[in-house]
Amino acid sequence: MTSIAMGSRRTAVGSSWLAALIAIAAFVLGWKVLVVVAEYPVFVLTPPEVVAARFVSGWSDGTIGPHTARTLVEIGLGFAVGAGLALPTGYALARLPLAERLLSPYLVAAQATPILAIAPLLALWFGPGLTAKVVICAVIVFFPIAISTMVGIRAVDARLLELARSFRATRWQVVRTLEIPAALPAIFGGLRVGVTLAVVGAIVGEWAGADQGLGLLVNVARGSLFDIPLLFATLLTIALLGVVLYGLVVLVERALVGRR
Repeated sequence: MTSIAMGSRRTAVGSSWLAALIAIAAFVLGWKVLVVVAEYPVFVLTPPEVVAARFVSGWSDGTIGPHTARTLVEIGLGFAVGAGLALPTGYALARLPLAERLLSPYLVAAQATPILAIAPLLALWFGPGLTAKVVICAVIVFFPIAISTMVGIRAVDARLLELARSFRATRWQVVRTLEIPAALPAIFGGLRVGVTLAVVGAIVGEWAGADQGLGLLVNVARGSLFDIPLLFATLLTIALLGVVLYGLVVLVERALVGRR
């Protein structure tokens, strides 16, 4: 039975990869057909093969690599800070009614304010360096992770909590052995959203002011260089960065929670 289950799982994984490859091929083919049929010039819609060639050359000649490294640092630090603050805040919102009443209006107001609107202000306060980008990433990832943590903690079965209390479990024991494991699926849902938003936050922060990063490279490619293939190659790098980071969160989730 075990071998049958493993075989069916491998078949499902292979089917998923095949479907993804077919979708990518269909997208690239549609892109190429659109360029040919509409006769768009390169500076309007670059053909996919030109973008692929510029992507390879941009990495090989060192144009894209240093900017990607800087953006990755901003994403990593911002995501860590935002998630580190959001997880205890989400728990407090779930278990402390006073905290929810006090914090909810500010959280909703911060989430409703477009990050594009506050990014220049944060850049003005913290300067064009790394700190502003980390703060922007932390701000943009905070809300989904905090809310998902709150929802996950509140969804813990009350009967299990009562059972733990009947065994005289301490608050820390309840949190560590019951609430956190039960809330992990919801928490990782927020982390999935948060890590992709961290990419957006880093790019927005670099648009507001930076000396290095993929967001800066986008501005330079479409501005002073007017290198539209490089612009598309940079956008492709940003997209791949988001996909890879999302996949890493999924891998950690499957290691801790299992496949769902």
